[in-house]
Amino acid sequence: MPAGNCDSLQFKIRLGISRCLLGDEVRYDGGHKHDHFLTDTLGKWVEYVPVCPEYECGMPIPREPLRLVGDPEAPRLVTVNTGIDKTEQMVRWARKRVIELEREGLLGFIFKSDSPSSGMQRVKVYDNKGMPTKNGVGIFARIIMEHFPLLPVEDDCRLHNPALHENFLERIFTLARCRQMLAERRSVAGLIEFHTRHKFLILAHSPVHYRELGRLVAMAKQFPLKELFSQYEKMLFEALKLRATARKNANVLMHMAGYLKDYLSADERQELLEIIDRYRRELLPLVVPIALLNHYVRKYDYPYLKEQVYLNPHPAELKLRNHA
Repeated sequence: MPAGNCDSLQFKIRLGISRCLLGDEVRYDGGHKHDHFLTDTLGKWVEYVPVCPEYECGMPIPREPLRLVGDPEAPRLVTVNTGIDKTEQMVRWARKRVIELEREGLLGFIFKSDSPSSGMQRVKVYDNKGMPTKNGVGIFARIIMEHFPLLPVEDDCRLHNPALHENFLERIFTLARCRQMLAERRSVAGLIEFHTRHKFLILAHSPVHYRELGRLVAMAKQFPLKELFSQYEKMLFEALKLRATARKNANVLMHMAGYLKDYLSADERQELLEIIDRYRRELLPLVVPIALLNHYVRKYDYPYLKEQVYLNPHPAELKLRNHA
């Protein structure tokens, strides 16, 4: 089964998630922030590990709301009305919880935006005059991101941005395939096969990492397997963290078109080049040149391109490449 087909995954992708996003009534007011895309659509392919920092660290439901105060780099977590400092209670629990989460095999985490415990960015921090600035990070989210520095993370608000949404999900599906490869075929040959199939996907995110990973794979037999796979996975995480832009995608599409130049008619070549250029100028969504390339790859049965994950990196039902 081609590597790009997500049905080839033998396990569900495990993601940490703020529990209220699943519809659980754990917020300070006894409510929830159910996100139906996360449960009803993405939930078909992932298995969530729910976390509610405030409830799990011992705070009741409902409870007095919290906010961050003081230095944005090291804020305190205090109750809004009574000013009770809950920082140490949260930090002690969070330090233990991240150790537990190590055993969950997480491939990503989805946080609740704006939360003083779980917000991953732009959380309000109040100064000594009670004036807020949106430059903080939730206490639990900061500990998660420090403990798992390469873990893909997003929040529910940012996931409404099509480009950020696509990048996050592309990362987690790619990392899932990498973990599956490591579990099933932990060998130099297995790594070479994985890298070969993911070359264009990596190039779309980072030409620099594409070259570095290529050199690492070329010298694979010079490293002990544990060190080799550790370096490869780290560099892959770093590459995928960089967003695939229209310019970088267009470069990849042109590379792939080059493999077909001896097969396509003059009219087919011209049409493909025009479609790629219109995508590069952001007049068309990525799904259009991808669909045309997939058509030609099937029509002319080009084996190398058929195996490229870039053409089918995630389930089509998620419609991740439909935005211009």
